[in-house]
Amino acid sequence: MKVRDLGLLRRSLVLFIREELKKFGFNRAVIGLSGGVDSSLVAYLTVEALGKDNVIAAILPYKLSSPESVAHARLVADTLGLSPLEIDITPMADPFIRTLGIEDRNRIGNVLARVRMIILYDLSAKHGALVVGTSNKTELLLGYGTLWGDLAHAINPLGDLYKTQVWELAEYVGVPEVIVKKKPTADLWPGQTDEGELGLSYHEADAILYELLELHRRPQQLYDRYGRDKVDRVYTLLRRNQFKRKPPIIAKVGQVTINNEFIAPRDWGA
Repeated sequence: MKVRDLGLLRRSLVLFIREELKKFGFNRAVIGLSGGVDSSLVAYLTVEALGKDNVIAAILPYKLSSPESVAHARLVADTLGLSPLEIDITPMADPFIRTLGIEDRNRIGNVLARVRMIILYDLSAKHGALVVGTSNKTELLLGYGTLWGDLAHAINPLGDLYKTQVWELAEYVGVPEVIVKKKPTADLWPGQTDEGELGLSYHEADAILYELLELHRRPQQLYDRYGRDKVDRVYTLLRRNQFKRKPPIIAKVGQVTINNEFIAPRDWGA
């Protein structure tokens, strides 16, 4: 599962970003910088594709965000020569959370993700730029993301890279080691980590997903190697979150239905 040719992968993703934006008449991009490895890698690739003057970066901390995350986001921006917008989302998110009486941490996390995406899409409209997504293949397969929040984007260069492959490529392109090596976190509350929530490491999740999807193994074939609990956990998340990977289903009442009979490619009108 290791990337065979990191140079080729890098060039392919840079070309993907440049060509997909150009296809729709855009040459500018908007990126939310979280201080994590995924958004950092996307920033490096997008600057390489478009030039730093065509990349609008936003750092969007909440009152519970780790100072380390903000510092790492600034580090990436400084390294790439970006002048990021830094907007505290606390005054926007807290009234919403307070009005609805939300106490559940996952619901609060969803609110924060969607507030951030409102800002990114407003910047998109303001600057005539498209939002570039930062979700990797592991997150998409396991449903580790918020619909209409961090899963919203115009294009996604990392969506076919497992998390372990993101680490490989990030190290190759020069993302600061302190970011590549730190524990992945959505930074939704103090001490929160991705792997703590998933209940297994990304290396384990990626290995299981690779065998299930790309080697066409059945879950039962993987029990001895990875343990039944971990395999079942991954398989359950994979199935449960299929709805997040598809456009919302439309009730079919006519002859030609969008995403059914009418399946023109995305760039049909470009």
